[in-house]
Amino acid sequence: MALSKSDRRQRLRFRIRKTISGSATTPRLSVFRSNKEIYAQLIDDVSGKTLAASSSRDKDVEAAGKSKIEIAALVGQAIASKATAAGISAIQFDRGGYLYHGRVKALADGAREGGLKF
Repeated sequence: MALSKSDRRQRLRFRIRKTISGSATTPRLSVFRSNKEIYAQLIDDVSGKTLAASSSRDKDVEAAGKSKIEIAALVGQAIASKATAAGISAIQFDRGGYLYHGRVKALADGAREGGLKF
C-alpha cells in the first residue's frame, strides 16, 4: 500500500530526528511549513525548551514580504537576529521532512545571512 504524503513526511522526520538533536549551545532549528505560513523554532532538546521562535505571522514579517519565498527568507533573518540576541551562533538545521528546496531553502539562506552557522 502506498503511503500518503503526510505519512511519508512523518517517516522522513523520524529518520532526520534520529541523528539531529539540539543542545543549549547548538540548538535545533526546526522548520514547519504549511500551505500559507512558515514557522521556525530554536529548540534545546536536552531540557525540552524552545529558546526562540519566529514565523510568517509575526507583525514585522507579515507586512514586509511579497511572495512566500521572500517571506521565508525574512523569517530566517528574524530567527537569526533573535538567536544572536540570545547569544547563539551555531545551530543544527532540521528541515522537518520537507525537501531542502524553495521556502525551506530560503529560510535557511536567510538564517545564514543573519549570521547563524550550520
